[in-house]
Order: sequence, then C-alpha cells, then structure tokens
Amino acid sequence: MLEMRPSCETCDKDLPANQTGAMICSFECTFCQACVRDVHKGECPNCGGGFSPRPRRKGEALEKYPASTKRIHKPK
Repeated sequence: MLEMRPSCETCDKDLPANQTGAMICSFECTFCQACVRDVHKGECPNCGGGFSPRPRRKGEALEKYPASTKRIHKPK
C-alpha cells in the first residue's frame, strides 16, 4: 500500500492524498509536478528512476488507511 507522503521532498509543498498533483517514483519518493518538471527534469534525484502520477486516496479508503504524516524535505 502506498504511504501517500504529505509533501514535496524538494519544495515542501503540501500534497494531500485526496488530490491530484503528486508524482512518485518506484520507491515512493514524492514530489510536486513543478519540481519534477523544472528542477529534476523527470528523473528522481534519490534513485534515478522516472515518475508517475500518484493516485488519489479518498473517502472511506482514506479514513481506513490514512496518509502518512511524515514529511521528507531535502531542498536542492
């Protein structure tokens, strides 16, 4: 199950689990679309992998399986 990390690792922008806009790599490194495009040029700075849009989790699924609250912030 995805952790659904709450923020962009580069700019610390909030990325709520019930909204679109988060991008993840295969290790769940989490970034906003702007940082993926403009800062990292589509390549994860942690593992070198590519990115995919993170799916949303909402409603009962989000209540039963809440998103992570652990923020990871590694400004470039």
